[in-house]
Amino acid sequence: MTVPPHTQVFEDAITITPLSSHTYSADLVTQWSVGTAPNGGYLTAILYRLATTHFQNTHPTRHSSQPMPISMQLSFIRRSAVGPALLTVRDVKLGLRTSTIQVVLSQPGPSTSPKNHVEKVAGYITVSDPISEVGVTTPCSWKIHPPPPDTKPPQFCSTPGEQPVQNSPWKKTIMKQPEFRRASSNTEFWEPVDPRLDERRGITDQWGRLRPHGPKGGLGRWTDEAVAYLVDIFPMALENLENATAKEMESPPPYWFPTIALNIDFKKPLPKGGVEWLYSRVTTKSVRNGRTDIEVIVLDEAGEIVALATQLGLVLGSSRNTGEKREGNSQQRSANL
Repeated sequence: MTVPPHTQVFEDAITITPLSSHTYSADLVTQWSVGTAPNGGYLTAILYRLATTHFQNTHPTRHSSQPMPISMQLSFIRRSAVGPALLTVRDVKLGLRTSTIQVVLSQPGPSTSPKNHVEKVAGYITVSDPISEVGVTTPCSWKIHPPPPDTKPPQFCSTPGEQPVQNSPWKKTIMKQPEFRRASSNTEFWEPVDPRLDERRGITDQWGRLRPHGPKGGLGRWTDEAVAYLVDIFPMALENLENATAKEMESPPPYWFPTIALNIDFKKPLPKGGVEWLYSRVTTKSVRNGRTDIEVIVLDEAGEIVALATQLGLVLGSSRNTGEKREGNSQQRSANL
C-alpha cells in the first residue's frame, strides 16, 4: 500500500465514507484534538476532503475530475467531540469554472437518532480545478513586513540527529502543554533564535514540517489538505497570548483558544508529492473582551503564497474545553462555547 505524502496517520484521521450522494461519515480522533475538542484546523482538513470526495463521487464529470477547493468560509457553531460525525453537503452552484457547496458537520445529540444530530460546523466551500484556473498572473509589490530572520527553512549539519548548522537563525520549538494541545504536537516547528523578535508582540514567524506521532506517523510532507490544518496551528503565537492572559487573569495555564470563524483563500496548490517545509507568519492585531483576530500567511520555500487565512477566536479557561467542574458549581460546562 502506498503511504500518502502527509503520512498514513493523517490520512486515516481525515478519511470520510460516503453514505449517500450528499451525506458522508467521519470519525474524529483524539490525536488531532485540543483537550477534548478536535482542533479547528483538523476539522477544516476533513471538510476539505469532503469537498473533493463529494465532487469525485457525485459530480465526477465536473471540474475535469480534479476538484480543488480554492476558498473556505466556516463557522464553528459548537464544540465538537471525539467520535463519529455526519457530514452533509448541499449543492449551491454547479458551474464551469467554480462551484459552491454548503457543508455541515454534525454529531449525535442526546439521542443517537440521526434526526437528533446537532450542527457543530457549517460553511461554504468554493471549488475549481487546475484546468479551469487560467487568467492573469502578475507580480505584486507585497512583501512580508517586518521581514523574518531568514527566508529559508532550518538547515542541518551532515551529522546524524538533525542538529541545526552553526549560527542558525532558527531553533526548534519546545511545545508547551503537549498533552492538552495534541493537535499542535503533530507538527515540528522552528522559531527565531533572536530574543529581540519576542518584542514584536502580535507577530510570530514559524517554519513547520508535518511529523505526526505513532507507528503510522513520522516525517510527512505538506499537502493541500494538510495546509487546511496548518492554518490553525501556531503554538508560539498561542503561548504568547496564553502568558499575557495568565498575567491579566492571575490564573495559570492552560487556556483554550477555540476558533469561531475561519476564512481561507488557497492561492497555490502544492505538488502531488507535497513539500517538506512551509513558513507561516501569524499576526494578531487586537485582543478585546476575550476575542482574538488571527491572520496567517503561508509561504513555500520559494516565497510564494500558498494560503491566506483569517480567523476569529475566543480566549477561554481550559475547563470550558474539558468540562471540568469549577469550585462552587456542581454542573459541568455545556458543550456550547
